[in-house]
Amino acid sequence: MGAGHMLEAAGVDAEEERVYRFLLGVREADTGGIAAQLGWEAARVESVLAALHGKGLVGRAAEPPAGGPERYVPMAPDAALRPLLLRGHEALEWARRGVEQLAEEYRAGGRRHDAEQLVEVITGASVIRQRLRQMAYGAGEMRWLCKARPVALAAAENDEEWELLARGVRYRTIYERELLEGPGMVDNVARSIRAGEQARAAGTLPVRLVIADSSMAICPLVYESGDVLDGDGAGAGAGDGHGDGDATERAPGPADRVGEPTAAVIHSSSLLDALIALFESQWAAATPLHVTDSGELADFEDGQNPAVHLADDERYLLSLIVAGVADKAIASQLWVSQRTVQRRIQALMQRAGALTRTQLVWQVAQRGWLTNG
Repeated sequence: MGAGHMLEAAGVDAEEERVYRFLLGVREADTGGIAAQLGWEAARVESVLAALHGKGLVGRAAEPPAGGPERYVPMAPDAALRPLLLRGHEALEWARRGVEQLAEEYRAGGRRHDAEQLVEVITGASVIRQRLRQMAYGAGEMRWLCKARPVALAAAENDEEWELLARGVRYRTIYERELLEGPGMVDNVARSIRAGEQARAAGTLPVRLVIADSSMAICPLVYESGDVLDGDGAGAGAGDGHGDGDATERAPGPADRVGEPTAAVIHSSSLLDALIALFESQWAAATPLHVTDSGELADFEDGQNPAVHLADDERYLLSLIVAGVADKAIASQLWVSQRTVQRRIQALMQRAGALTRTQLVWQVAQRGWLTNG
């Protein structure tokens, strides 16, 4: 798009833009004056003015000279073009969703006729990175299980996740504790959390895994020196930010391919449902991470929140919850209302990163809140 035709995306063609820019300069003119200045025929100018008037970009002067031709004035461009731009944006979004739907129907049709399309096997760091980028830029939510050791992208290269977080893409990431002990990892994870990532830590993770929405997952099949599915930077990765190291693309030879990373791309299926359930179970058991007021990463060391952070009444309340005492009975024992009990339980659930009371009881046992201190 040339510099002289900036408004095409808003539905304003080159002739309309030229007349509108002319009116911006003179502030008011009639059809004959515009035609004379632009060297156009009057009928051509009238047609363009009618189109601009319909788009709200020009108006008629309030009081044309007695017996004189009708005069036109430019309208504020931001007020006139904003609805046009919004409609254009909505049309593009609608088209994008349509393409995604058609693509999914295409893939689903292929999978019904060819079960091998349920799982693709891809080989090579660059190939895996490219697929990760495609997943991330088309997703509304990304879920990561990040294990320690072999890595493929440097943390300093982790830009895509922060860009996508700024766009509103939701990130939930579980880091293996050994990975968090790597150089620069704490700062990188803290930066991601400040950008909006929801992060948790676990002692060990069963597998490296990336899930985009609930439609696709990538899981490594062979752990080799070029592994790209997580690493030494928060979200350090192949396009979206969870990878690490520095892998140089090369032409594969017979000996080289043995050492290249290999991953499975899992499409919508019962297998994908099982991987999603695996992630959610790991998420429920992992320890939430947060950034303190001083900018440090907290609540991951040794997998526990120290019991000394709990007040005596909080510890007593937890003991009653673990024992299965009903809210009404707890309220009676604590001499508070049942609503107050429920509010305190909700606060404890938030601190533990639990969504249900069952998860809260699990977290209490995992962290030793009733046995430490």
